[in-house]
Amino acid sequence: MTDNVSAEQLRLLIERIERLEEEKRGVSDDIKDVYGEAKATGFDPKIMRAIIRLRKMEKHQLDEQDALLETYRQALGMA
Repeated sequence: MTDNVSAEQLRLLIERIERLEEEKRGVSDDIKDVYGEAKATGFDPKIMRAIIRLRKMEKHQLDEQDALLETYRQALGMA
């Protein structure tokens, strides 16, 4: 009895994961379409991805990254 319940629970979990993976592929395709639309209207998708990555950071992480970037730029004579 326990094996049947465990097998059924496992099957249901696997099927949920499969459905979520399919949804994830759909969302990923939608995101690619938006980047394509942005590029077609003159925006740079690479820069947009960078901005999105930066917006996910907490302020202290962003400040630290900015400080390091500035330090490296100065060290290389780029500032």
